[in-house]
Amino acid sequence: MSFLPIILMFVVLYFLMIRPQMKRQKEQRSMMDALAKNDEVITSGGVLGKVTKVTDAYVTIEVAEDTEIVVQKVAITMLLPKGTIKAL
Repeated sequence: MSFLPIILMFVVLYFLMIRPQMKRQKEQRSMMDALAKNDEVITSGGVLGKVTKVTDAYVTIEVAEDTEIVVQKVAITMLLPKGTIKAL
């Protein structure tokens, strides 16, 4: 009976912290796997650009006309809706 509070705390911790974090990691992984040419993305450094080439570990992003940078896939934080960059 003395272990009941400890078990209850673990259950609450699981549902409030561990489970949502695992869900976010799964969504991030599926987003990285779904990256394709002409997708508009934001990197972890805040750079906006359009994907021009995708390899296993790296993505080439066009940040301006005739200006491309190569970043790791894990640096992509968000996939933007089409036309977002032109609207800015």
